[in-house]
Amino acid sequence: MIRSRTARSALPALIKRQWTCPACLSGRRPYSQKPGQREPPDHRKLGLQQELFISSLYSPGSPMFLPNGAKIFNRLVDFLRKQYVRYGFEEVITPTIYKKSLWAKSGHLENYADDMYSVTGNTQHSNADHAGCCGGDHANPAKAEEEEEEEEGDYGLKPMNCPGHCLIFASKRHSYRDLPIRYADFSPLHRNEISGALSGLTRVRRFHQDDGHIFCRPCQVEEEIKKTLDFVKVVYTVLRFGVSYRLALSTRPKDHYIGTEAEWSRAEDSLKRALDASGMDWVVKEGDGAFYGPKIDIILQDSDGKEHQTATIQLDFQLPKRFELEYQAPAPEYEARGETTDDPALLAEYGPVRPVMIHRAVLGSVERLMALLIERYDGKWPFWLNPRQAIILTVNTSAPVLDWAEEVRDVLVGHNRKVYEQLEAGVLPEQGEVLRPTGLAVDVDTTARSLGAKIREARKSGYSQILVVGDEDVKNKQVGLGKERVAPEELRERLRTMVDTFA
Repeated sequence: MIRSRTARSALPALIKRQWTCPACLSGRRPYSQKPGQREPPDHRKLGLQQELFISSLYSPGSPMFLPNGAKIFNRLVDFLRKQYVRYGFEEVITPTIYKKSLWAKSGHLENYADDMYSVTGNTQHSNADHAGCCGGDHANPAKAEEEEEEEEGDYGLKPMNCPGHCLIFASKRHSYRDLPIRYADFSPLHRNEISGALSGLTRVRRFHQDDGHIFCRPCQVEEEIKKTLDFVKVVYTVLRFGVSYRLALSTRPKDHYIGTEAEWSRAEDSLKRALDASGMDWVVKEGDGAFYGPKIDIILQDSDGKEHQTATIQLDFQLPKRFELEYQAPAPEYEARGETTDDPALLAEYGPVRPVMIHRAVLGSVERLMALLIERYDGKWPFWLNPRQAIILTVNTSAPVLDWAEEVRDVLVGHNRKVYEQLEAGVLPEQGEVLRPTGLAVDVDTTARSLGAKIREARKSGYSQILVVGDEDVKNKQVGLGKERVAPEELRERLRTMVDTFA
């Protein structure tokens, strides 16, 4: 892009500034505060103070997670992955860009193009280069050009994972016994949000969803939606939101939708029955559904009272039809209606049936949920999520104390130096010598300052556990935790239990 002279002259000054966009910190409404009353927490300010993320002028709407923020992000993702064992999801990894012909097939090009980024492949090859790469000698230049365009033409950066998951489902033959099939995906997504709407982590252009798609039989739809609502309840309880969220049913849009009104009515009725069965209150958001189907949105409030959609469950009869997805089942006409029969003649007849597709995200955008967590915890992170879980403070700077502090840290994080020395020497570890990293975040402060100053700084920084090492601890092979003296191995197990119980 060519800039104006004024813009070019201003660029060096911009580069020297902090990389955080000032607009990210200015979107909240002003508060009338009494003297001494604290302003409600703002994740954009807290994100800077806690060194969680920054924004860059060079990529608006694409937050950069710093080491502390990356720890929280990864723990959230790892937590979801562990739940997949119970809820039957298998993780897949899919491309970031697809040809526009895929987006035309899925309906995104017609209904979602304004929110997508286009990517153009390099189509400028010389004849010599083309002959060298494929070994071909095209007699028909027009045909050659057409093939080249198909190979390296226009692409779209994916705003969602559903078309890719449809391709995976279609890649093999399925029986009704295989269903439901559940795919999960953490691939980054891109959506072309207008610049004025961008805000911290809540409204971005590049983000990650704990995206999942369930391909199921018509008779399994309501049970799968119930399980997903249970999944949401489990996760939000662990994150300490409880059931403070709101449920909303978003129905068929007035324009820009695919499928018939009868199909939409059937899908909406299925979601209504699942919502009624949940026992929770819910409301209807008329015309707010996705273009391919109605959805249930889980809505949370930030500290400013603004509502944000996080988790979502969307019912889709259209993409399976567009991608010609099918599975084999007895009595296919009954199966397609979600009905059963005992007629032996009908059960002897097998045929193709279209699966129903359920889109679901439990966290929703990981970035948006992190924004809500940053404000909710306001610097007081639960131990299992805290990027500053523990710090070891040394009483003095004598060599034995410094060495023991490092050894305590190795025990807590599960770092086995002997194993690494063997591996770095090209030798497999001896039997009984294993790597057991704990994933705990443990820092060490060996600076030559008073212990009181170190403790004050550690508390201000938000460390959950402040550990102390002195000369007596070196002799007794222990570490101080408040008034208690503990062996490093025992302390490690305590901390791991706190992680496992989401303390």
